[in-house]
Amino acid sequence: MQVSEGVRLAHLLIGSFEAMVDEVVSDLAGREHPGVTASLEFALTAIDQGASTASDLGRQLGISKQAAAKSIATLEQLGYVARTTDAQDRRRAVLQVSDQGREMITLGATKFDEIRQRWIASLQPGEAEIVEAALAKLHTRPSPTD
Repeated sequence: MQVSEGVRLAHLLIGSFEAMVDEVVSDLAGREHPGVTASLEFALTAIDQGASTASDLGRQLGISKQAAAKSIATLEQLGYVARTTDAQDRRRAVLQVSDQGREMITLGATKFDEIRQRWIASLQPGEAEIVEAALAKLHTRPSPTD
């Protein structure tokens, strides 16, 4: 049976994503950040950008509150985030990225950028921009009524 073009595209996207992420995770492990996964790195970045609760994190990443809470617990265990008391509402805990977490974000982002530059160098001028623009258009999720 012939593989559909849609399945082939999905495999190309997943394979490219996994290749990039695997290299970043391996690099982080070699720089004294073992145990980091792509989902944890993305969660930590979301927390750094303002997701201060499990509900916020779940919404930002498109995952359940339970999955977000599990990611937060792992990030706490690894020393990348800490819970602090909200200055506005002392009953509420908010998440803060630790110095170790900021270091991991910086190292990971730098490695992602290095890989992107290497990939761009392997393409013809302008091809990467076309691919990125197309993916940005396709990234938007349709509303439930579409």
